[in-house]
Amino acid sequence: MIEMKTKQNKAIFKVSLLSISLFLMMAPQISSALPLMYHAFPGVNETGVQTLSTIPNFGIVAGLFLSPFLVRLFGEKATIITGLVVTLITGTFPMYSDNYTMILISRFLIGAGIGLFNSLAVSLIPQFYKSDEDELAKMIGYQNVMGSVGAAIASFLVSYLVTISWHAAFAIYFLVIPALILFTLFVPLSSNKAKGTVKENKQHAKQKINSKVILISALMFLIFTFYMPFSYTLPSLIISKDLGTASTSALITGLSTLVSIPIGASFGFFFKKIHDKILPLGMSLVTLGLLLIALSPNIIVLFIAVIILGFGFGIAVPYMYNWLDWAAPEGSVNLGTTIVLVLVNIGCFLSPTIVDAMSNALGMGSPEEIMLLSAGAYLLLTAYAFTHYLRVHRVQSKTNQN
Repeated sequence: MIEMKTKQNKAIFKVSLLSISLFLMMAPQISSALPLMYHAFPGVNETGVQTLSTIPNFGIVAGLFLSPFLVRLFGEKATIITGLVVTLITGTFPMYSDNYTMILISRFLIGAGIGLFNSLAVSLIPQFYKSDEDELAKMIGYQNVMGSVGAAIASFLVSYLVTISWHAAFAIYFLVIPALILFTLFVPLSSNKAKGTVKENKQHAKQKINSKVILISALMFLIFTFYMPFSYTLPSLIISKDLGTASTSALITGLSTLVSIPIGASFGFFFKKIHDKILPLGMSLVTLGLLLIALSPNIIVLFIAVIILGFGFGIAVPYMYNWLDWAAPEGSVNLGTTIVLVLVNIGCFLSPTIVDAMSNALGMGSPEEIMLLSAGAYLLLTAYAFTHYLRVHRVQSKTNQN
């Protein structure tokens, strides 16, 4: 026990444990290379190419469902290592291929690989630090921002790699190698997790959902469906408006991700100050950001718009998870979170198809018009957010009067 406590206090152990979280948001970061890929696959339209940046989210759903079975059979460490190896192999596969179908399959599989260790990246931390509340809080805080750090690092690397070729952009997934080595060598996990997992599965079987969980899941589906065009349409918008290159898009995305890290970490501060006003504020800022992106006359305005967008998204999404925590039936937060996570990833995956169908129906095909379409969707979400705030405020007022 003393030896284990000594290990978990070492910096190398903490870095190794947290390193796997770097890749949770890295799958879509090749989106800046999409404009270079539009003419690489004869017979495949732009929506099909854009799907390469979103299909990993569908793979993540598959990985999330498969992970508990692998943990029960082989243990947590083997499952995580398997996920990392799959991420490495399938992530770098497009470097060596020009076949759209094979690349599409590899992009699905990288999502599945990430899905295998997605939930474990979070659940492992309490296993090592549950006896030290302060250290546990610190490690969970670090884990929460690691995905954004990984996404920012990947964006900056892509900004250089796309100047070589679109194939080179996929070299970012070689970053898995040091994490794989560190986790394998420095994170001790026993393989006999079957009993705990079976017990956990029995507990999960007793969990249930309610109408609020369904509502939150539906809202998160819409939030991510209409946020994703920012990721896969921004490169085309920058090039079509002659504001820069694919490299410029990757740099802006990376900088906006870095800005979102302290914003996300400060959610507790904002919630303490403005409480339920945070959702309509966040949605309003996302709407404004998308509108400004569509109308940006130069790169400076575009960057400011992206910061506004990132700020709004960075406070709205944590609010949704916070809402889920108190809205889910007692003892059913894990089930509610899983359902929300599945709907989020399905929304990300279906985003190009849904947005393309809507834009065709409305005769809106340019990158600017797609951004305006997303802004319109967020305007409706903002209207709902205000009604939600008024309803919550009314209930709280009646409670206080009683």
